[in-house]
Amino acid sequence: MKKINAITFFVVLISLFSSCVSTKSTLKNVDNNAPTPVITKNNTFLLTEYSKDKKYGYDPDYPINVFYKDTRNENLNAERFLNALAGPKGEKITFTKLESCCPFPSKRSEMGAGFLDVYELKWEGQKEPVKLYLNIYERGYLLVPVGLTIKK
Repeated sequence: MKKINAITFFVVLISLFSSCVSTKSTLKNVDNNAPTPVITKNNTFLLTEYSKDKKYGYDPDYPINVFYKDTRNENLNAERFLNALAGPKGEKITFTKLESCCPFPSKRSEMGAGFLDVYELKWEGQKEPVKLYLNIYERGYLLVPVGLTIKK
């Protein structure tokens, strides 16, 4: 009887761990052919284009893919991106990393999975903070999310 319970426990345990990360990615905007972002003298990414998709950055299936590689600071590219943004009327923004969430399969991670980082953005005169989903594991075109502008 104990042997059956141990086997059942083991099967349940494996199924729980395997269900945490899907084998198919739900990310819609990964593009391995996206150009390497240009870094400005202020150590931010040079942003020149605006997204027309209201989901870009605001939906976990459409994260901003900042692609972390060859650096010891995994937040560096996220910060380079966020520091290039301004509020809707050019307001200075502040940001805080809230959490990591939403696991997805990734060949760019030793564990075979990546996580999205959720950042909260605030600026003066704002009604409520904005949350953006950033992905440090994959590449994609870097665009300014709807409702934000490029820092001058």
